[in-house]
Amino acid sequence: MSSSKKKVSHIKRREFMKKSLLASSVFIVPPKVLGGTRYTAPSDQLNLAAIGAGGKGTSDIWHAWNDGSERVVALCDVHPDGQHGVVASRENFPDANFYEDFRVMFDNETDIDAVTITTPDHTHANAAIWAMERNKHVYVQKPLTHNIKEARKLTLMARENQLVTQMGNQGASNPDQLVIQRWVKEGQIGKISKVYVWTNRPVWPQGYAMAEQDPSQKPENLQWDLWLGPAKSVAYTPKLHPFNWRGWWEYGTGALGDMGCHIIDVPFRALQLKYPTNVECSVGTVYTRMWSAEYHPEGCPASSMVTLSFEATEVNDSPIKMIWMDGGIKPAHPDLLPDEAEIGPNGVLLVGEKGTIMSDVYGINPQLFKSGEPIQVVEKTDDPRYDLPEYGHQKSWTKACKAGFNSPEHQALTSSFDFAGPLTEAVLMGNIAIRSYNLRKEIEGQAPEYYGRKKLLWDGENMRITNFEEANQFVGRDYRYSWAIK
Repeated sequence: MSSSKKKVSHIKRREFMKKSLLASSVFIVPPKVLGGTRYTAPSDQLNLAAIGAGGKGTSDIWHAWNDGSERVVALCDVHPDGQHGVVASRENFPDANFYEDFRVMFDNETDIDAVTITTPDHTHANAAIWAMERNKHVYVQKPLTHNIKEARKLTLMARENQLVTQMGNQGASNPDQLVIQRWVKEGQIGKISKVYVWTNRPVWPQGYAMAEQDPSQKPENLQWDLWLGPAKSVAYTPKLHPFNWRGWWEYGTGALGDMGCHIIDVPFRALQLKYPTNVECSVGTVYTRMWSAEYHPEGCPASSMVTLSFEATEVNDSPIKMIWMDGGIKPAHPDLLPDEAEIGPNGVLLVGEKGTIMSDVYGINPQLFKSGEPIQVVEKTDDPRYDLPEYGHQKSWTKACKAGFNSPEHQALTSSFDFAGPLTEAVLMGNIAIRSYNLRKEIEGQAPEYYGRKKLLWDGENMRITNFEEANQFVGRDYRYSWAIK
């Protein structure tokens, strides 16, 4: 399952670092003598590993490495010669040991300090818990987890184990968001009662029957059983790996899970929201035959609209309705948004009593519209994050890992699990509504009865739907044998 096993020293690396620091008081060599002005002493480097070395994982581990400021000691991916970026990561870090199973990697690589996790949604929690149980700092791609129970567990576990964490919604580190937050706190548009958030996703196939299982099409070196992880054991199914798994509930979280943590992050942060109080939705219907709608409850819909309700907050003394739209559906122009203002394919609208704030995904290009006043458009400042890859989101995390739990660097992180956990829970709340919407009972000789199409009332603290028990099955999930999360 793995490549060569590294030798483990009898002296732990951290003990060696302490002894090295004591020795340094006697003899200090300037960094430029050792390796130039960009040289980083080994004792100042993190030992990084990547779980998921292809796709977005390629850039996550690259940006965390930060031009050699840190050391990449291990890579893990279920497809060792995958052409979706795994090969590139192995070429980028030729000295890193390679593994197909992250459990074996942690058994062998005892000196890992921190790990990036960039896998399909359904394995985020398993990999993160395995790492945090071994006191490794973690960077986990969005959405933080596949379901709400997992998100809550990771949030609490990071705090209890005093670990430095970050979710991979890089727009959280975009300085443009600070402007939106300031406008809201200043009351520039008055009380905000409605928020629109939308995306053009899915851009992958979604809303139709899953492909038939066909083991003959499995790529030769893809470790399919490891890819399935906690999901049901099934034969290889084409068109899932490496990208289209997003459209199936067993593995992905649909358009809302894919983009919600990028887009909903903007108003969630600016309005200081937490758990919604209720949720309801409507879902687009697809017809390929007269009078007979397609029904594929195992898959995410081609389009949906979800309404989440939130209570008033310290910065906004008004209840808020957040309306999410996907599948290419966009909101109409609110009254205080000029007709000529373009509503793009992904974005945010905060509608207040005195005006409107609009931005693109990640909070990019924020604009303030107030009746009778010139449009306020943000000009870029000298904030160094504008010049960093993905606003320095991964670099800030590695810096905080070295500074330690609860350090100023840790407190400055924009998406540690204390924030990312509740955000992910709110996002995934919408998926509970969508999956409940498709619950149906077959009645002989009659049209099916869709009995879950109702407003769902949510007890956020206790993670329960209080008015429709059957919806609570979607708060967590069933796990396969050794992958169970308790």
